[in-house]
Parts: sequence; structure tokens; C-alpha cells
Amino acid sequence: MMEKLPEYLRLAEMVTQKQNWKEALDASIPLVRSVLVFDNLALYLINEQKHILDEIVFARAVGRGKSAEADAAWGEKVAAQVVGENSMIVQEPKQVDSANRVHFPFVLGLPLRTSYGLVGAVIFIRFGGPAYTPDQVMCAQMVATQFSSLFDRKHLQEQVERMQDASRVVALQEDFIATISHEMRTPLGFIKGYSTTLLRQDIDWDDETRSEFLTIIDEEADRLNTLLQNILESARLQSETLPINFQPVRLDALIRDTVIRAQARYRDLKIDIEASACPPVLADSVRLAQVLENLFSNAAKYAPGAPVHVKLTNDALHQQINVYDDGPGIPPEHLPHIFERFYRAQVNSSSGSGLGLFICRKIIEAHGGSIQAESPAGQGAHFTIKLPLAQAGTEAKG
Repeated sequence: MMEKLPEYLRLAEMVTQKQNWKEALDASIPLVRSVLVFDNLALYLINEQKHILDEIVFARAVGRGKSAEADAAWGEKVAAQVVGENSMIVQEPKQVDSANRVHFPFVLGLPLRTSYGLVGAVIFIRFGGPAYTPDQVMCAQMVATQFSSLFDRKHLQEQVERMQDASRVVALQEDFIATISHEMRTPLGFIKGYSTTLLRQDIDWDDETRSEFLTIIDEEADRLNTLLQNILESARLQSETLPINFQPVRLDALIRDTVIRAQARYRDLKIDIEASACPPVLADSVRLAQVLENLFSNAAKYAPGAPVHVKLTNDALHQQINVYDDGPGIPPEHLPHIFERFYRAQVNSSSGSGLGLFICRKIIEAHGGSIQAESPAGQGAHFTIKLPLAQAGTEAKG
């Protein structure tokens, strides 16, 4: 055993340094086999929800059974017994046919125990023998201990990631509440200020001024209404209770109508369309228009003055809408998160609720499609929407 100590130290170092547990296992196989000869190695984990043996998660055939890997035994019954009894199991055949050794496995199964309990079993298999000696069993136990440490570390990493995710969600929610409070105060301040001004009895407002003030009040009321609708819709999309009414929709016509409305709202927004002839898709035209309107609104807000291009294409399975601009684009640190609820990428002085792109993603996913964003350096923001040509079994959701 003492002459094998350097190999055990190297194994401990290897499983500690590798970030991914599967990479660590892959890298450790030659080293493990140098201290413990085996033909097959299999690793099973317990299903955490059902507390039963899960499917095999790692397996390697490196010896006698390698050429017949598909027919080789992986010790599943022994693994189940190891987990059931939480103890080592040695299983040996009563006799061996030397002409067909792969059908006579010598199986050694050991439990994988961590600081938070039993997590699975590791199985060593030798086809046709020899039997495991006490020293070899001790070697296998030391290897199992090192493998167990991998899953201890994996569990700790997952706990840290969950805590980080929870902390990030809390921070996003707090930021969202602060943002919504600010976003609501602004239109409410305008509405209250201008309505109070109009109600003053000591001033006689002329028609032009009165009309200007009422227009501001009307616009701010619309802004407040949109904000409240986004909050409600994001909650309903999150809980999958927002109605989606599927009907045949011509996307080329929908795009043109939406572009006309967007250009009427944003006078400086220039949008060009390239739309090939496409068959109708089953979709909710109101919701899809909402998605496009949000993308155009973002272009007007974050890429002012930059032209916007819309391209519609189709293949055998999908219709694809590409919306891209020639603006400054989306910084790479924000790109992975822009479809998350409450996330706001403040790339200029503009701000938002952090709900628009989240709502877009949820609407497209409710159609069985996908939406992705890219932002090559210096080439603006590029959004790609894919919608299936046929939506099997689509019904209005409510």
C-alpha cells in the first residue's frame, strides 16, 4: 500500500483541481487503474427527489470487456444493493469459463458517502477475475472516498450558486420596486401637477395652453397604464395564465401594420422591411404585435436615429423574424440577462421597468417558438424570433 501512496495523493490533487466532476472522473481513470486493475467502472447516483438509485451517470470500459462494451455488465443490481444496505458488496461467480470471461464478472461495489449523506455507489468490474484481495478492497475504498469528495464539492458549489441566484433575484426585485416607484411617480407627478394647475381659479388659461396641458396629462396617463399592464402581464405570463388566442396570422401583414403604428408614434424611427411570401401561422396577432412594438420601442430608446431592419423568412419548420438596428448594441455583460424578469440594461440615460423583453420571451415561448439576441461588436442589436409553422393542438389559454 505504501508504494501506492503517491498515486493516491495525485488522485486527491486531481479531484480537487478539476472544476467539473465528470472531467475529474475522466482524468482520474488511468490513475485509478494504475492502483486498482479493473475492466469496467460505473458510477450511480441516488435520485434526490425519490431517494432511489438513479440512472448510471458515469461509465468507462477500459479492460477486457472494452471490445464488447454494449454487452458488458455494469453492476446495476449490485449498485442497488449497495445503496439499499449502505455498505460494501463483493459479488463473485462460482466458476469461470476462461473462453468467455466477459460473462463472468467479479463485482466490487462501494457506497459514495458525503458530509450530507449517501449519494450513490461506485462499481468496479473484472471480467473472469481475479478475485479482489483485501489490499485491493482497501484501495477501492480510498478511491471511493476521493470520488465522494467530488460530490461533496459539487453539492457545496450548487448551494453557493443557489444562494447567489437567490441573492440576485432579491436584488433584482428590490431594484424593480425602486424602479417602478420612480416610473410611477413621474407620470403621476405630471398628471397631478398639470391637473392642479388647470384647476386654479385665479388664472384664465387660453385654449392652446389648456390643450397642451391636457395632452401631457393624456400621454402620462397612457404611460402609467402601459406600466401597470406590463406588471400585470408579466405576472400572468410567469404563472402561465395570460390568454393566448391562436388564429391563422399572416406575419408579413402583421409586421407592416406594426411598423406603420411604430413610425407614427416615433417620428424619427426609420424601419425597412424585407418579407418573403410566407404561409399563415397559428398565433395571437395582438401578442405578436406587442412583441414587435417592444423591439421597435427599444430601438427608438436605445439606438435613437439608427435605422431598423426587419426581415421575414421561412423554412420547412419555422418562420423567422429578424429585427436589427445599426445602433451601439448591447454590452456583452448585459446580453445573457436581458430576457430576465426585472433586468434592466442601463446603456444610456434611458430607463425601463425591466419587463418588456421578459414579456416578449414569454409570449414567443407560449407560441412554441424562441427569441434570441445577439450584439456583435459595433453592429447594433440583433433579435431573432422563430415561430413554428404548425402549432399542434393549440387552444386558447385562460
